[in-house]
Amino acid sequence: MNPVKTYLADHADRLDFYTQAITNAHGAHHPEVFAVRDQYIQLRADSANDRQLTDNFAQLRATTHDYAIPNDVCPVFKATYHMLAKADALNAQA
Repeated sequence: MNPVKTYLADHADRLDFYTQAITNAHGAHHPEVFAVRDQYIQLRADSANDRQLTDNFAQLRATTHDYAIPNDVCPVFKATYHMLAKADALNAQA
């Protein structure tokens, strides 16, 4: 299996929970997290259906400003961006 697809599958429960949690906790001050959530859901669906993920990660990089972590966020927000960046890096290597 492709390393990025394996990574996404292994971290699906956590990423699903985290992307939802950051919309609840940070959506008022960081509305981009709603797009991150939607883009993650599409990424997961495309990965499960063996589709190319390059465009998904390009959208995530644009939305997150290359996974830049704002100063006023919690550890879950940071972990979410770190996991998505890791998946993106794996995709770039594939």
